[in-house]
Amino acid sequence: MTHDNSYSPLFVRIKGRVEEQSMQMPFIFSPISAGFPSPALDFMDKGIDLNKILIKNVSATFLGQVAGNSMMKIGISDGDYIIIDKSLTPLNNDIVVCVIDGEFTLKRIQLEKEYCLLHPENDAYKTIKVTKDNEFSIWGVVIHAIKNFKCTR
Repeated sequence: MTHDNSYSPLFVRIKGRVEEQSMQMPFIFSPISAGFPSPALDFMDKGIDLNKILIKNVSATFLGQVAGNSMMKIGISDGDYIIIDKSLTPLNNDIVVCVIDGEFTLKRIQLEKEYCLLHPENDAYKTIKVTKDNEFSIWGVVIHAIKNFKCTR
């Protein structure tokens, strides 16, 4: 693996803090088959609150939108939304939003004693080695990614 202090073009646009209101949606409580069709309407429940499923600490949780493709091997693509929890302490191999030399970036982190490595999940990009010479902070830990499968027309 190579180490480089240049930045891959994957950035995060922070959309804002998650609001503390209920976000109810209808919920199908039967497993959804990826094979043969299932009579899903027979299994429709009253609903679930997505905030209760996706968010543990409302006051420290933010929504961001990904711009770039350096994390595509783990299914995070350009235009996806990510839910970021700033209250979590990052651990090795967490997906984190960092600020490095004034720019947001999204990478898998490897924490070492004297430096840290920011690994992309795309072989076209190089690992970033962060040292004391960089202006650096870990902004938050990514806890969920939300994909959009609708084709634009």
